[in-house]
Amino acid sequence: MKHTHIFTSESVGEGHPDKVADSISDAVLDACLEQDPESRVACETLVKSDQVILAGEITTRAVVDYERVVRGTIREIGYCTREDDACFNAGTAAITNLITEQSPDIARGVDAAPADGKEGAEQGAGDQGIVFGFATRETPEYMPAPVMFAHTVTRRLARARKDREVSWLRPDCKSQVAVEYADGEPRRIVNVVLSTQHAPSAGLGEIRAFCTDLVRSVLPARLLTAETEYLVNPTGRFVTGGPEGDCGLTGRKIIVDTYGGMSRHGGGAFSGKDCSKVDRSGAYMCRWAAKHIVAAGLAARCEIRVAYAIGRAEPVSVDADCFGTAAIDERAIVDRVRGVFSFKPADMVRALGLTRPIFRRSTNYGHFTKGDLPWETLDPARLEALRQG
Repeated sequence: MKHTHIFTSESVGEGHPDKVADSISDAVLDACLEQDPESRVACETLVKSDQVILAGEITTRAVVDYERVVRGTIREIGYCTREDDACFNAGTAAITNLITEQSPDIARGVDAAPADGKEGAEQGAGDQGIVFGFATRETPEYMPAPVMFAHTVTRRLARARKDREVSWLRPDCKSQVAVEYADGEPRRIVNVVLSTQHAPSAGLGEIRAFCTDLVRSVLPARLLTAETEYLVNPTGRFVTGGPEGDCGLTGRKIIVDTYGGMSRHGGGAFSGKDCSKVDRSGAYMCRWAAKHIVAAGLAARCEIRVAYAIGRAEPVSVDADCFGTAAIDERAIVDRVRGVFSFKPADMVRALGLTRPIFRRSTNYGHFTKGDLPWETLDPARLEALRQG
């Protein structure tokens, strides 16, 4: 008899208030890196009603017009100057800037940490922390099916809005997909929940018909059944949304940003942080390593976990869990990972090119779902090295 269970993951759209905050923080980061690749950035954003508050610590040689960056990001998301966006829009939002420079105590550990047993200095971790990376063969992207499906729905809804397929779609939305597994493999989609902000003039019947058809068009037909349930705008109305309807904060969607709950999470957010912060660069490197393990055929599922101490370059621990799917001994996998990948902060930044202004591309629909980002690109030489051991 097959063992079955249901796993559910969610995604949020670009106009969700937390994602508005993430997008602004990453846009500020990219603006700094465009002029100064050595920028140290920890930018936090709060959005509520018609207010945007920037806070955090930035040390950079870049000269950044923060107001231009904020308004441009809001406009790109879709909160433009329209009558129905009167509370929060790119043209009229009030912006408060509370950014200061990075603490010299933190900079001291990041910029030069004693290399254990070596002469000279190496870049240390900006803080203590635990990071995880995960990969699975469930989808072509090596991502868990539930969160990948949820992102697919919200991404397609955003395209429908921006292409004006219908006139009533607004930027705020959320999706949720429940997948039934049989013996560890996706068997069917049990239900899909989709809530989308809309213009007051749109009727519930029109919204539900359009969104149900949209969902069916992008999810795998082999997993949709006659019993699959579609719950579109379950409350019946979603006109007030975005920062008008809810407060948004940077870093509040860390499970959406990663694996939808399928893998563990160290707790550190990504957006608004340059990659001297290991909770971003370390998580990217762990994902890169885990993806190579699965792609090399060494396991069907793999979670890499790494821990850091502030100011120290070498991780204090590196380990892996393949959940019983490993083709070789797990300790051998850990040894191969440590031989092929360096988890030192400066090495990760160099290997993945993390001083480039590429982070705005990572903000929405998961940080591990876009094949053009460096931590998602498979390296044939590393794949072969892992296979050969």
